[in-house]
Amino acid sequence: MQQRRIGDRTVSAIGLGAMPLSTKEDRPSPEDAEAVVHAALDAGVTLIDTADAYARDEAEFGHNEELVARALRSYGGDTSSVLVATKGGHTRDGREWGLDGSPGYLRRACEGSLRRLGVEAIDLYQFHRPDPATPWDVSMAALRSLYDDGLVRAVGVSNADIPQIDAARAILGEALVAVQNQFSPGYRSSAVELAHCAEHGLAWLPWSPFGGVSRAGDLDAAAPEFAAVAGELGVSVYQVTLAWHLAQADAVVPIPGASRPESIRDSAAAADLRLTDDQLTRLTGS
Repeated sequence: MQQRRIGDRTVSAIGLGAMPLSTKEDRPSPEDAEAVVHAALDAGVTLIDTADAYARDEAEFGHNEELVARALRSYGGDTSSVLVATKGGHTRDGREWGLDGSPGYLRRACEGSLRRLGVEAIDLYQFHRPDPATPWDVSMAALRSLYDDGLVRAVGVSNADIPQIDAARAILGEALVAVQNQFSPGYRSSAVELAHCAEHGLAWLPWSPFGGVSRAGDLDAAAPEFAAVAGELGVSVYQVTLAWHLAQADAVVPIPGASRPESIRDSAAAADLRLTDDQLTRLTGS
């Protein structure tokens, strides 16, 4: 599979967003969820994105991290090159999502993720979302402390605008390697942050790369030009969408979610799909 960079690590150009394995109402069984992770690894995926808050509710906080760790342990092949990225800063109150970017909470959250993932240091620890109750600089300094103390090997921020990204760069320095924001054919307002990350050597991990659409027919309707190109190439509209993401910049590493093995196998194949200049022009203008 095509490879890309996140900091000093080389990863597959397509990652696995593990969130649907824990948060979907009709989520797969534990065995089927492990099969999804194994299918991703078999397809050459070496980036798995998770978070402590990916669970149905507060009672099973950490569900997704534990699932990912279990799937990596049960995989029959070598997983030493797999980068596991997790996040902290979201809380759960019952099924509600809250925020806490305070230094004390982020350290406790990081320590909990370390235990659940069964690692000595987290490959990529991402601040899940700005907390209005905690100044951004204070949260960034807390992440820098986690990096300096060796709890995390690299840091990312999520749902951040350009001033926040630049403030994070100033505080975190070489520790900051990635930004994870929403970006898809139907949601392109963060294109300015994408370009900024590419300019400054930060990996761009677009979350919800399909725009939250999980069925091909719905994505065809939401992005008809993408569906037209898919028909021309004889591939799924999902592959065309991911190939379009990859063509935005070398910094882009999409993390499509999957809850079935066939879904991540199809997504992984997009890493080798090449769109023509004409097709990219049509998709960019759609």
